[in-house]
Amino acid sequence: MPHDDPAGSRGDRSGVDRSGADRILDAAISRFGADGVTGTSLKAIAAEAGVSQALILHHFGSKDRLHQACDEHVVRLVRQGKESSMGQGAQLDPLQSLRQIEDSRPLLRYLARTLSEGGDHIAHLIDEMVADAEAYTGAAVEAGLIKPSAHSRERVIVLTLWSLGSLVLHEHMNRLLGVDFLDTDAPPENLAPYMLPIVELFAQGLFEPGTLDRFADAFDTPDGPRKEQ
Repeated sequence: MPHDDPAGSRGDRSGVDRSGADRILDAAISRFGADGVTGTSLKAIAAEAGVSQALILHHFGSKDRLHQACDEHVVRLVRQGKESSMGQGAQLDPLQSLRQIEDSRPLLRYLARTLSEGGDHIAHLIDEMVADAEAYTGAAVEAGLIKPSAHSRERVIVLTLWSLGSLVLHEHMNRLLGVDFLDTDAPPENLAPYMLPIVELFAQGLFEPGTLDRFADAFDTPDGPRKEQ
């Protein structure tokens, strides 16, 4: 019977015993990211982790539950990264949190691959990331780092999906802008072609004044300008 809280599903993975669930989780993230979930067998994960398949089943029960544990671990790392970096200023891109983690390339590759493959579990993964983004964005608004919004939840959803979509299309980002999201050893300035337009959009906006009112009116939202009776 699998443990309810395997070592790989806890936030602290720096303990002295990394011969069990921690090593399995690391190996699964690596193999799933490289070959996809469908293309990865428990035998391959066991070989990379240096354990038996029986130990994988002991800790996680099945490949599907191991996959879910990988999702939970990535979400937790994003959450921890955001919580530790909020004091440094407003950041709405969850990818930045992953890039700041040592040896983060396997995590980014895993996330890109699992999002592109899809599946029932993806909705839960994205929902968790959106919920976390709502929390730290709300904290940033209260701290005066980010402007409030009349569509706060919708804004968070759009920004989260925007960021994750860029990761899924990372090969085209590299082809068109020369930005390799998976190259976590590259200096920060290599991200400039991606980050500078985003910062410009966030800081300066895109549309001229009055455009928001026209859009709100067109979509007949409560934020639209009131018509004279």
